Amino acid sequence: MRGPGTRRGARRLVTPGAQTYARPVRPRKACRAAALLAPVLLAALGPAQAYSAAAHQAHTITYDDHSLSIDGRRLYIWSGDFHYWRLPSPDAWRDVLQKMKSGGFNTASIYFDWDFHSPAPGVYDFTGIRDVDRLLDIADEVGIYVIARPGPYINAETDGGGFPGWLAVQKGHARSTDPGYLAAADEWLSHIDPVIARHQLTDGKGSVIAYQVENEYYRDTPDGHAYIQHLRDKARADGISVPLTGNHKGIFTKELDIDGYDRYPQEFNCSHPDVWNKLPDMAFSHNPGEPLFLPEFQGGAFDPWGGPGYDKCRQLTDGDFEKAAYENNIASGATMQNFYMAYGGTSWGYLATPGSVYTSYDYGAPIREDRTLTEKYLVDKRLGYFVQSVAPLTKTDEVTDVPAPSSTAVLQRTRRNPDTCTTFAVVRHQDVNDKATDTALITLGGHLDIPVTIAGRDSKLLVADYTMDHQRLQYSTSEIMTHGTFGDRDIALLYGRPGQPGRTVLRYGAQPRVTVLSGAVRHTWNAGDLMLDYTHLGLARVLVQPTGGGTPLLLLLADDATADTFWRVGPSLVRGPELVRTAAYGNGVLKLTGDTDRPTRLAVFDGARAAAVTWNGRPVLGGELPGPGPVTMPELSGWKYAQEPATEDDRTWRTAAGPSLNADLYGYHAGAVRYQGHFTATGEETGAALTVSTGKAGTHLAWLNGHYLGTGRDLGFPAEALKPGQDNVLSVLTVNMGHEQDFHDNDSHKQPRGLVSASLLGSAQPISWRIRGGLPDPVRGPLNNGGLYGEHHGFHLPARPDAGWSITAPATAPGVLWARTAFSLALPPGQDVPVSLTVSGLSRAQLYLNGYLIGHYIPALGPQTAFPVPPGLLHTHGRNTLAIAAINGPAPTVTLTPTGNFTTPLSYADVP
Repeated sequence: MRGPGTRRGARRLVTPGAQTYARPVRPRKACRAAALLAPVLLAALGPAQAYSAAAHQAHTITYDDHSLSIDGRRLYIWSGDFHYWRLPSPDAWRDVLQKMKSGGFNTASIYFDWDFHSPAPGVYDFTGIRDVDRLLDIADEVGIYVIARPGPYINAETDGGGFPGWLAVQKGHARSTDPGYLAAADEWLSHIDPVIARHQLTDGKGSVIAYQVENEYYRDTPDGHAYIQHLRDKARADGISVPLTGNHKGIFTKELDIDGYDRYPQEFNCSHPDVWNKLPDMAFSHNPGEPLFLPEFQGGAFDPWGGPGYDKCRQLTDGDFEKAAYENNIASGATMQNFYMAYGGTSWGYLATPGSVYTSYDYGAPIREDRTLTEKYLVDKRLGYFVQSVAPLTKTDEVTDVPAPSSTAVLQRTRRNPDTCTTFAVVRHQDVNDKATDTALITLGGHLDIPVTIAGRDSKLLVADYTMDHQRLQYSTSEIMTHGTFGDRDIALLYGRPGQPGRTVLRYGAQPRVTVLSGAVRHTWNAGDLMLDYTHLGLARVLVQPTGGGTPLLLLLADDATADTFWRVGPSLVRGPELVRTAAYGNGVLKLTGDTDRPTRLAVFDGARAAAVTWNGRPVLGGELPGPGPVTMPELSGWKYAQEPATEDDRTWRTAAGPSLNADLYGYHAGAVRYQGHFTATGEETGAALTVSTGKAGTHLAWLNGHYLGTGRDLGFPAEALKPGQDNVLSVLTVNMGHEQDFHDNDSHKQPRGLVSASLLGSAQPISWRIRGGLPDPVRGPLNNGGLYGEHHGFHLPARPDAGWSITAPATAPGVLWARTAFSLALPPGQDVPVSLTVSGLSRAQLYLNGYLIGHYIPALGPQTAFPVPPGLLHTHGRNTLAIAAINGPAPTVTLTPTGNFTTPLSYADVP
C-alpha cells in the first residue's frame, strides 16, 4: 500500500481515518444561492419511481447540451440492450425486463430484427414469439423506458446484420438511396414503425422515448446524408414523434436529433481477460446542443467459434471494468449511457452471423444467457441507483482548475452542477492496470485535503456540496448508492470497498443527536459539521436527528457486498432477497414480489409506513422468506435412431435455372441445402471439383450414387461408384451458417451460400442440378429449419411418429444420424429453474427441443458445450421432445443440467 505522498501546495498531510477536518475552500465559480438549499426536483425519486406505467398521458421529451428531459424534468438515461428475438419465450421477456429495472436500468435499448419477422418480400409475422406489441406492452407494465432500434440494418452479430435472407439477392446496393433497396426498407418500416408509434411516451400510450435511425452507418457522403434523411422523413411520416437518435459518430447531427458514438475499449478478444485497455475520454464525441449520448458502450463482448468462452468475456469486462469505465464516462459528461448487452440470449436456429458468434450470445453480460444474475449486474445496480437518485448529475460542467491529487499514481476528474454547485469527482489510478493500493489527498468541491484510498482497479465517484433530500452533504469518501425520503425520515445508503476507511460530513445549523445503531462509527462535531469516520465492513447504521425537529436521517454505511443486498424498488428500500421485482403499498400493506435462492431474512427500510408485508402474495411472518424446494432432472433415456439416406428422390425439387447454384437465388436462406446433380458418365470422370460457401463453421458432405466422397474441394470418385453410360447422381449436402453482416456497407451480406459451382474432373460432361432447402416453420419462423431430410420429414417435431425407428444406435456411417427421446418435467409451482442441455461427444450435432433448433454443437471448433433453454420453450410442467441431428458421427451424449433454482412470482406458458 502506498502512502498519500506530497502534493504541491498541500496544506497538510492527513492520516487516513484521523479525526481532522478538511479545510473548506471557496468555490471558484459562484452558484445561485437559492439553488444551494432548494430541494432538487428528482432528489427523492428512486430508480423505480422515475417512470410509472400507470401515468398514461401525453408527455413532452426535450433535450439540451446536458441531458434529456421528460415533462421538463432532467433524466439520466441508464440503459442496456436486450434482444427479444434471442429469447423465444414471451413470458421470459417480462423476467428479463423486470431484472433490468430492479438492477438499476431505467431504459432498455431494443433492436427490432427485420430478418426475424420477414420470410419473404411482403410477408411479415408479428405473432407468438414475434409479438412486439406484447413486448412493448410488457416494457410499459414493467415501467422501463425503451429506445427503439428498427434499423433497417442492425448488425448485432446476427444473420445478415438483420437483413432478411431475400434481400441477399436484391441487385440494388443496400444502405443507400438505391430505389430498390429503399422500397424494401420502407416496406419493413411501414410494418414496424406503426407498432413503435403506438407505444410512444409522447402519445401517452407506452414507454418509447427515442427511435434510432439506421445503425453504425458512417458514409459521410451526399448519398449517405440523403439516405439518413430519407429514413428520418419515413419515421416522421409513420408517426414517430420521439427524438431521433443515431450511433453514427456524430456524422448526421443535421438529420438527427441526437447522434451518439459507440465505444468498446476492451474490444472483443477475451483470451487475455486480465489486461485492460486505456479508458477513453468520450467528451470528444459531445455534439453541441445535444446530450453526450453513448448508444453502445461496452457491457460485455462477443466470442467467436474457437474462442475462450463467455466466462472469460465476463472477466474481461467485469464489475471493476464497468465501474471504472462507466464512472469515467460520467466524468466525460455523459448523461445517456447504453450498455451492450444487459442480456444477450441465444442465437437459436440460424440467427447468428457465421463470422462472429456461435449459438450462445451470452456476451459476458450482467444477466447470463440462462437469466441468472452476476457480479456485473450488482455493480450496474449500484451505479444505476446512484445516477437516478442524485439529480444534479444530469447537468454538470467540467472543472479543470482543481489541484491534482497528492499521489501522482492517482487521477481525479471533476464536474460541477452550475445551479447547485454540487460537485462530482471520479478518482482512480492513472494506469488502469495498476493493482497497487494508494492513498491520496484530493480537493472535493469546497473542501481540501480529503484522504481517499484507491485500491487496484478501483474507481470512486464522490459527491460534495449536495442537498440530499432534507440533509446537506458536505462531502463523503464513500459512494452514494441511493437515498430518499421514506415515511418520516430520510435514508441514504453509502458504500465502499471492504476494509477501506470512509468519511461522511454533514452540515447542520445546530448539533444533532447521533445514535450509532450498529457498527463502529466515530462522530465529532465542529462548527456546523458532523463528521462520521468508519471502516467499510458489513453494515453500520447511524441515526442522525436534527435539533429543532428536522427530518431525521438513517445513514446506512456498507461495504460493496453488503450494499449489493439492497434493492430500491418502487417506494421501498429492501434488503435480503436474491431479487426484488416490484413493490407497492395498499391499505397499509407493503406488497413485494421477487425471487429467493435460499431461505432469506427480509429487512424493510420504509420509515414505518407499512403495518404488514407480503411476499409474492403471502404474508411475511417473522421476516423470513422461504427458499425453493429441491429439484431433480430426469435422465435422458429411451433414445430412438434413424439414418438419413445419402441420395433422395428429387423429382419434386427445384431445378437450377442458371449457372449459379447460390441457395438464396432459389429462396433457401437458412440452414442445410441439398443439391443433387445428374450427369451421364462417359467413364472418364475421376472426381468432382466443388466450390462451397457455407460461412465460418459451416460444412458440406458429398456422395456419388450413394458412395461417400468426403468433404473438401476436389473429391475423387471410387471406381465402383461410377456408372458409365448411365445416369449418375452427385449429391452434395451443404450446412450453411447464415449470412455475413454488412457492417462496412459493402453488400457483404450478399455473399452466396451453398454450392456455388461444381464441375467434373476428367470429363466435360454437363451436370443438371436440382435443389432443396428448408421450408419456413409457420410457428418458429424462417430461421429455424434447414433442408435436412429429417427436417423435411419432421424428425425434429414433437408430433412426428417414430415407431419405426431403431432402439439401438446403428453403426457409424457418413451422413446425418437422427436420435430422439422424450421426457417429462413437473417442476414445483412458483419456482424458476434455469436448465441447460449439456453435450459431450466428438460429432457435430444440431439440437432440437420441442422443434426449436436450440443449438449447434461443433466440438472441433468449440467452445460451447452447454445450451440454455428458456422456460416456455422447455415445457416445465409437461412433455418435451429432444431430437439430435448428428453429422458424420454418433449422436453425442446430452444431459439436463439445472443452473439455478429460485422461488418466483412469474409463470411461463408453453411456447407453441
